[in-house]
Formats: sequence, C-alpha cells, structure tokens
Amino acid sequence: MFETRSIRSRVLLQIIVTVAVLPFLIPIYAMLSRSFSGAGWGNYLAVIQVPGFARFFLNTAIVAGGSIIIIYLATMAAAFGFSKLRVRRKEVYFWMMMAALTLPEVVLIAPLYATAVRLGMLGTFWSVILPIAALQIPFTVLITRGYVDGIPDTLFEAARLDGASTWRMFWSVLVPLARPMAVALIVLVLINAWNSYLLPKVFLTNEDMGVVTLLPEFFRRQYNDDTPKILAAAVITAIPTIVAYVLLQKQFERGMAAGAIK
Repeated sequence: MFETRSIRSRVLLQIIVTVAVLPFLIPIYAMLSRSFSGAGWGNYLAVIQVPGFARFFLNTAIVAGGSIIIIYLATMAAAFGFSKLRVRRKEVYFWMMMAALTLPEVVLIAPLYATAVRLGMLGTFWSVILPIAALQIPFTVLITRGYVDGIPDTLFEAARLDGASTWRMFWSVLVPLARPMAVALIVLVLINAWNSYLLPKVFLTNEDMGVVTLLPEFFRRQYNDDTPKILAAAVITAIPTIVAYVLLQKQFERGMAAGAIK
C-alpha cells in the first residue's frame, strides 16, 4: 500500500483527500440536517407509519435478492467461459456484450414494457428483476473476467488431469477462489437494485408491490412537497445499503482491486 513518510506529504495528502470528499459530504449533511427540520424525529416516525412500510422493505429485498442470484450465477459462468474455456470467437461475443454498456436504462423502458406485457410479466417482480440483471451483467462480467484471468491456468489443468469436468472445475475451483469477487458483486448489485426507482415505478403496477425508493411519493403533494419527510424517507431507504457496505468493505475493496488489475 502507498505510504507517505514526511510530515509535509502527509498533510498534503490529507488536504487532497478532504477536498475530494467534501463534494460528497455536503449533500449528505444537507439531507440529514433538513430531514430533522420542523417535526424533528417526527419526520422519521411519519415515514415508519406509512401504510405497508415493512412491505416496502420486503419487496425491495425480493427484488435485490433475485437480482443478486441471477447476476452472480450468470457473471461467474460468463467470466469463466471468456477467461478459461476455449470458445470460438469468444472475444467477439465479449465485446458484443460490452456494447450493451452504452445503452441507458431510460432508452430501454419502452421495449422492456412491451416485452413484459407480451410475456404476461407486467406487475410481477420478474418484470423488474430480469431487466436489472440484464443491465448490470455486462459490467459485472467485465470486472469479474479480470479477476478470473488472475487465477493460474495450472489449477484448472490439474483439475482436468484428475478427471474433473468443466462443470466440476467451475464449482470446485473457480467459485471458492472467487469469493472476494463474489462479495464485490453482491455489494454492487445490492446497491443498484435497492436504489432502483424507474423500473419499479413503471413495471410494479400493484400498490402492494411498492419498493423503498417509492416511499417519498407518499409525501409529495399537488402544489407543494413535504421536503423534510421526503428526505427522512431517503435516509431510511439508504440505511440497509450503508450497513451492508460497512460490514463487507474489506472484502468488497479486495475483490474490486483484484478485478481491476488487468
């Protein structure tokens, strides 16, 4: 790890880090301070008393959990194939997948909506889980392939000599060695799925299937908004992802750093 020895360099580094962090801390401070204006803790109590409050978190957990499972399995399988298997024109397929990174979510809403209606998935969690997974898999494959490339080929060759099948090598060699990257994927997908707003807003037509990002909608009015309660709802919504990141921070940083070595 990079280490500064002189006092001058440490002070300079601390100033640089502080200046870099300020643009992120100022909005957070403003959100927290404004969420207590007026009724104070009563703003948070009003959010908790929203009808079906616990259901919002349960629905979000379902969406996030389903997205994590699909993305993890698809990402690991794709990274294994692109990195370690001999597949004809696999680089062509890889860059075709990377081209999907250029497609913004908003542009895909109309075709996704038409597809959900045709398949009878509109108003179900699958209409949100599958698009979230499809939109994130190209990026997760990109970073995971770099991690898998760093695993020595000799391990897979030794497993092959011992009679292991491709499926066995995937589950017994790759999956255990890729645990740091798995944690990184879980954190990334959890944050993105938990904070998803547009897809649930469009596809979850049943009021009982609302997610936490829709909680602020209860405090929006025709002519004016109850801003403190909206910000209180935003704070409550962010707590689970913050806790998850703090608990898994070391593993997340290790996985991301290893995936970026390439």
